Amino acid sequence: MQSKITKGFKLDWRQNIVFIAFAFVFIFFSVTLYNDGFLSVFNIANIFRQTAIISVMAVGMTFVISAGEIDLSVGSITALSALSTALVLDAGLGIFIALIVGLLTGLLFGIINGIFVSKVGIPSFLVTLGMMGTIRGTAMWLTNTKPIPILNNSYNFWFGSGNIGQVPILFFWTILIGVLGYIFYNKTTFGRHTLAVGGNEKAAKYTGINTSMIKFKVMALSGLMAGLAGMLYAGRMQSGRYTFGQGDELSVIAAVILGGTSLFGGMGTIIGTLVGALMMGVINNGLIIAGLDVSQQMIIRGLIIIFAVALGKKQ
Repeated sequence: MQSKITKGFKLDWRQNIVFIAFAFVFIFFSVTLYNDGFLSVFNIANIFRQTAIISVMAVGMTFVISAGEIDLSVGSITALSALSTALVLDAGLGIFIALIVGLLTGLLFGIINGIFVSKVGIPSFLVTLGMMGTIRGTAMWLTNTKPIPILNNSYNFWFGSGNIGQVPILFFWTILIGVLGYIFYNKTTFGRHTLAVGGNEKAAKYTGINTSMIKFKVMALSGLMAGLAGMLYAGRMQSGRYTFGQGDELSVIAAVILGGTSLFGGMGTIIGTLVGALMMGVINNGLIIAGLDVSQQMIIRGLIIIFAVALGKKQ
């Protein structure tokens, strides 16, 4: 009886660690940086802006990791999607065409990743590692490393830099994608099959699940979410740049693992992912306000990723 109680307590602790950690981190920075304006309305809104883009990518990554795969190309896809969106707007083709091109850019490379993983059988780590450099290089080549300004005020408002009252428009994008992600992950056959494939691929095959198609779909979904994140980057920064999303793949993966998704697949949570992404945003914001330089921030973020992987390790 005692062992069952202890085991149950341990499971609950691991499932709720992200909420405990978030509360601790938020309280720590609130106390230590109170006089530096950490709790000001402006700074809280800024945290939501910084977090939103990571959150959007992290929702897609939750499906990928839950299926036992990984996607290291999301940051590069984000940059190329932002550039393609900016180029369409710069050509005067309008917001609607820009939205289609931006999303299709992300979806296209997600599909390419999915084909190599599900049809060719190359491990997702290797596929997306190679695509990470290929896509980033394409983004640099496309504009000769020059930024493309976005002068369309309507686009900039609704896709990044606008506010409704004191609330950043990016917060509403986070909520929208979070709700849709939760529904697909928890309430659909696709979500259940994703978890089944990540939990035990052979068993999933025996039950009639098309495991190759599930892997293809999660990679395509990840690309689509990275494409949307690129469009939000472009709206927030009012430009497209090849540097967008550089290093974001690590923050995205850390947010997903910290949120309770197993790095080995078969278990995950969209709500936990969103809280994990918010915690990464709070940490980044707090470190900047505290005056740490970029190298020190990288060290701390790296340690957080190691901690996240340790938490995601199967017992």
